[in-house]
Amino acid sequence: MRARLLSAYRSQYPDPLRFHAGQVVELGVRDEEWPDFAWVRTADNRAGWAPVAWLRVLDDGHAEALRDYTAQELDVDNGELVELHHEHGGWWWSERANGAQGWLPARDLELLEETP
Repeated sequence: MRARLLSAYRSQYPDPLRFHAGQVVELGVRDEEWPDFAWVRTADNRAGWAPVAWLRVLDDGHAEALRDYTAQELDVDNGELVELHHEHGGWWWSERANGAQGWLPARDLELLEETP
């Protein structure tokens, strides 16, 4: 599926959170604007928003990652076309024409009809 950017988007996190399946992370508060995400901190002190559904909550304020994850966002320009791979919690994992990949908010995207 493809989409067109309705406005430019710039990543808010230059050093995005990353973790691997099986890794234990510190689990913080849920995001009020994006409730499918919670604040997470790794043992090496990297922090950011991560999908709650991709974590198994433990009883000590921690969670185990159920899959690999990166909070990498994309920098894109107004009107730019991107390929969409999968959606979670109002965000799309997207790919620019140059191959760069990352998250974009669905509210900034116009989904395009696929023609056979």
